[in-house]
Amino acid sequence: MATTLTGAGPRLWAPARQRSFRLLWLGQSLSLLGDGFSYIAFSWMTLTLTGSTLALGYVLTFQAVPRALLTLVGGSLGDTWSPRALMVCSSWARAVLMAAVGLGGLTGTLQLWMLCAAAAAFGAVDAFFQPARVSILPSVVDKETLTSANALLGAGARVSAVLGPATGGLVVALSQAPVAFLVDAVCFALCGLCVARIRTAPREKEEAGPDAGATSDSGAPAPEPGAGETLAARIRAGVRYAWRDPRIRTMLVVDTAVNFCYAGPFTIGFATLARTSLEGGSATLGVLNGALAGGAILGTLAGGAVGGRPRVGLLIAGLAGWLAAGMALLGILDHPAAAVATVLVMGFAIGFQGVFGLSWIQRNIPQSVLGRVISVDMVLGYAVAPVSLIACGALAQAGTGVMFAGVALVLALTALGVLASGAVRAMR
Repeated sequence: MATTLTGAGPRLWAPARQRSFRLLWLGQSLSLLGDGFSYIAFSWMTLTLTGSTLALGYVLTFQAVPRALLTLVGGSLGDTWSPRALMVCSSWARAVLMAAVGLGGLTGTLQLWMLCAAAAAFGAVDAFFQPARVSILPSVVDKETLTSANALLGAGARVSAVLGPATGGLVVALSQAPVAFLVDAVCFALCGLCVARIRTAPREKEEAGPDAGATSDSGAPAPEPGAGETLAARIRAGVRYAWRDPRIRTMLVVDTAVNFCYAGPFTIGFATLARTSLEGGSATLGVLNGALAGGAILGTLAGGAVGGRPRVGLLIAGLAGWLAAGMALLGILDHPAAAVATVLVMGFAIGFQGVFGLSWIQRNIPQSVLGRVISVDMVLGYAVAPVSLIACGALAQAGTGVMFAGVALVLALTALGVLASGAVRAMR
């Protein structure tokens, strides 16, 4: 135990000694910071131009739909082409878009239809960046440091997700919305410069083996890059590969369940809990969200420091069960401190397991199909979010306890389903 603890710090920071990883970390953090900026900039600019919340809904929808529709395309192209090239092109395209919108706002020529078009284009090019930023990592660091590398990237991503909207709001408050677009453009341009300087290892030929993942448990071979005659055929091949392997299928189901927990319970649920049971108002809501983010960052770093290859299947089941217990507790707690502590621990579990789950995917899935599997996971998350919001909104009308109990039941059944599979329990 003493040896493990002594080596925790050096193990966590080992990837940071590589220049290419530092560039990837900085580039990803700048991109996610820019995403947070763009949300505030688009929102404030729309309200400034129209004063209509309905128009704001249109703009944000124009951004979200192309991203969801094109993520599978982005994942497929990342398997065929270079993930680094996709990230660079996406970053510079977003930089040009944000600069154009900012200049249009400063000159007074910007109109609502232009904002909608820019939002749609932004969502489209962002769909090529997101799968690539995950699938590029195995070509930047070796397999033994994947867990620590994911921990550092995950921590940076979560910090950027918090700082992006906050900094964007500060820029708007101190200047005006168009300036936020220009600052956003600088973030994406710098991201492109960082990623362009990354040196990646050549894509290895996939070899069958107990840990190589060249075939699934069902015996399905990994599709080769460009094996399908069309883009649609390559996407279908990637989806089939993910579905036929019970381990990957389970990972996707659990990720979808966790995303379900994020979208509804951690938005509608937190807001309702803060206003009713905890009687703390917006301040309590802010503390709950801060506890979730803080717990996830701590859990992510802890996972990277621990390292090793634990039984990922048992971690997955444990996460689902832990979240189920946390949701059940939130449904009956009426003291703010207890609720914040529960949320902090839930966030820690999400961050801790996420490091090992993502590392398992990157380590065991061939690079020829990795981008497509990751894009399937992302699309499922995009699809389940509105379902979760609607379902939790309806359940919350019957009471906060009912809503959290329903979500806890779903997670408990997910945990039992994971434990029922011997192949999943044996995952390392």
